[in-house]
Parts: sequence; structure tokens; C-alpha cells
Amino acid sequence: MLWPFRKSPAWNEVNYWALDLETSGLEPSDQILSVGMVPIRGGVIEFGAHYYSLVRPARPEVLSVEGIKAHHILPGELETAPPLVQVLDEVQRRINRDVLVLHFSSIDLGFLKQSCRALGRPWTKPLVVDTAVLLARLNERRRQLEPYSQPYPSALGAARAIFGLPGHLEHHALWDALATAELFLALRHRLQAQTLHQLT
Repeated sequence: MLWPFRKSPAWNEVNYWALDLETSGLEPSDQILSVGMVPIRGGVIEFGAHYYSLVRPARPEVLSVEGIKAHHILPGELETAPPLVQVLDEVQRRINRDVLVLHFSSIDLGFLKQSCRALGRPWTKPLVVDTAVLLARLNERRRQLEPYSQPYPSALGAARAIFGLPGHLEHHALWDALATAELFLALRHRLQAQTLHQLT
């Protein structure tokens, strides 16, 4: 289903938001600590219109040392950050009816949906393009042409390197969102996708 579109538009007639979250862990009980979003309009990344925010956790006492080592967000930085409800308002206002671009979408979508449920608000159910899924399609196409070739790696940084994209600051929501946006455009080009339907 291509709601809100009656038929699939050209891929570059659609606005996208590449999004990444940093969280305190990967369990359902963990918390969102930061959000990064980068828009793609007319097939071009508009980094100047990005959105980034830390998120004040509801339970700061459960933040782990292991998590801090991964995302480098210190508890003191979160004390004055806006609460989750305010950040979710900003996220949903930006997505509106645009398409969401995620790398391994189940993780970030899971946290967003769970957060909306916890706050008693509906999730807007945007269309989602998953760069990990696009990468898997490209791997399948490559396997058919070159049966003994090694598959492209699925990790964000490693996948970017395959396509000649530069390294970036990993485990930072804004830079990972930008990295996802750039990977999306590289994969779209390699797959020669012409419509939104070919990307979803």
C-alpha cells in the first residue's frame, strides 16, 4: 500500500526523512536518548534543515556504563534536554506524510511505536524505506549475476565503504541519519529505482 499516494510517484517527487535514534540499549525497557533527522527533497539531501535533539530520559538512574561507552552521551548532558513527548512531537511534525528512511528499520520503528504507546498517542504509520532491505535486494541481484561473489556487508559503515562513501562519526544520531541518507541515494542509484514503489 502506498498511502497517501493513489499510485506510485517518481522516487524524487517524494520527500523523505532519514532518521536515527541513539538509545540506552536494545531491550523494550530501554529509552531513547537522542534523535537525528535529515530531509531528502527532490532527490537532494538538505542537511541545513536537519533536526537533532537529546532526550531527557524518564529513568536516568538506569543508564548503563556500557551504553555510555557506545553512544558517548553523558547523563549530565541529558538533564536539560527536552522530554520524550516534546521530541516525538517534533519528529511526527516533520514526518507528516513524508517517507521515513531507516537502516534496519525494525529497531528504530520499534522504539518509536513503543514510545507513542507509552505516551498514549497514535503512531502516524509513515511509509518506510529500509536501506538494509535495499542492500539485501542488491545482494540478491548480484548473486544471480555472480553466484560466487561475496555479499555486501549490512552494517551501515561497512556498506557505505563499499560504495565509496566516506567514514562518519558512528553512534551519533544526526551523523548516522546523514550516513543513512547518503547510503539511500547510493543504493537507489545502483538499483536504478525510478518509483517510490520500487523502494518500499
